[in-house]
Amino acid sequence: MFALALSIGGLGGVATWLALSPLAGMVTIWAIFIAWGSFFHNGADTAALKNTIVCGIFGSVLAGVAFALITKVGLGGASLPVNAAVWVAVTVFLLVMGATIPAFSVIPSAVYGYAATAAYAIHAGEDLSAAGSTLAMDFSNPVLVISLSIIVGAVFGMLSGKLSAKISGE
Repeated sequence: MFALALSIGGLGGVATWLALSPLAGMVTIWAIFIAWGSFFHNGADTAALKNTIVCGIFGSVLAGVAFALITKVGLGGASLPVNAAVWVAVTVFLLVMGATIPAFSVIPSAVYGYAATAAYAIHAGEDLSAAGSTLAMDFSNPVLVISLSIIVGAVFGMLSGKLSAKISGE
């Protein structure tokens, strides 16, 4: 446990520095840690790396689709809460049904990606003004930022596992 704590603590510091300095605006430290935890929850092996990244990004993309629909496709004058509820219901249904495809079969990782993207998209205001940028092709797009964070977090999870094994002599 000491070796794992040391490797995650040390690499957690590196990840934080990266998120706040050279990668600022391109990743978020909290989404990195979500993916890092997902990697370990998924088994901390090569399959876990793939599942965390692929399923996490799948969830992120579906959240982006939801926010694009919420902000661009009204439902006959429905209020924002009703419009949002319908599009979230549709995209979460697709997220779960996507698990019938082996590449998207780890539902919790997809949910983490969806939730992290939703949190990032709505943090700027209750009116969802920031959510509209899910169609942008730059780092204002929550899907891009969270997807990159998922990749970084999963890789740091793998690195911390390997470093822990090296420290402990396993």
